[in-house]
Amino acid sequence: MAYVAVKGGTRAIEASLLLLRRERNQNEGRPAALIDQVMAEASLYAENVAELAVGQAEGSPEEAVFLLRAFRSTVPRLHTTRVVDPADLWVERRISAAFKDIPGGQLLGATTDYSHRLIEFEDERWSDIETQLNAFSEATFNGVSVDGTYPKVVDYLRQLSLLPQLPLDTSEPGDVTKKSLEFPTKRSERLQILARGQTGAVTALGYASLRGYGALHPTVGELRVGRLPLTVSDPFSGVQGDPEDDHFVGEIRVTEVEMLVPVEIPRGEGRTDLEFDLGYGLCYGRNETKAIAMALLDQVLSASAEGTGLKGPLSDEEFVLLHVDSVEATGFISHLKLPHYVTFQSKLESVRASRKP
Repeated sequence: MAYVAVKGGTRAIEASLLLLRRERNQNEGRPAALIDQVMAEASLYAENVAELAVGQAEGSPEEAVFLLRAFRSTVPRLHTTRVVDPADLWVERRISAAFKDIPGGQLLGATTDYSHRLIEFEDERWSDIETQLNAFSEATFNGVSVDGTYPKVVDYLRQLSLLPQLPLDTSEPGDVTKKSLEFPTKRSERLQILARGQTGAVTALGYASLRGYGALHPTVGELRVGRLPLTVSDPFSGVQGDPEDDHFVGEIRVTEVEMLVPVEIPRGEGRTDLEFDLGYGLCYGRNETKAIAMALLDQVLSASAEGTGLKGPLSDEEFVLLHVDSVEATGFISHLKLPHYVTFQSKLESVRASRKP
């Protein structure tokens, strides 16, 4: 099945493509998407160091992730930030595949989603792009500014009683970088493994979840790309201090996806009702495909942990979580290049002995 670029909203799409060209000009050949991918898989938000790792690895994401994780292991943990609320995200891009009109409106941002996917051998000049963007802004917004935050689509669905209100989980999350994974896992651990999982592996398993096992077609309730502010508590007032005294230490760019997954709920006597379950994905940088796949796998694994959902390899958390890690997978595959003379000779002797009459 193939999909073509969405039709409609012509002026918004034109502006989106202009923003994309401006980003490419600003990056000046810097592999921004690859840097975001490496930071996510290495669990370290450090753009400059990630760029150095990508250069040293000659563009190999697996090697760059290995380098960045090695660097990460040498960095002390000085502070723990306050818990962040995704509702505070300063939005650069925000779309919903579930609704055409959402509270606050759709914000296409800079994206290749509406481009022709053809190589452009000549870049537009910076001045031309800025002139077109300024003209578009004046004609469309007429000087009206946007504060950058938007209401959540899932909150709108909860107000309509189409999604259940869930209690806030304030328990301490696990940390998979400090302790080896034990099964069964907690959801916080599953989300961490998926967030730092190899992008290709997470995408492939997310795709597999759509291709059978009786799954119903999910829908992106909301996809957001933006920056989250990070604060730490005042060292003299402690963790329980007044948040008004917190110190702003920076911001991180993230991609967040909330996936609406229809599920059939048995009601007895052969009758089933259709309800929506929620899958969640959030990872460093601009990495939309991975965040969507992550949300799909989150829903599958969460349903399996609750004893519901579909059966199959993707409902086995050991199968999924132990095979998506970039360093683990690359290291084990790559070690096959190392000398195995002794073990191979042993196997060879066994083969020879089995052929003796």
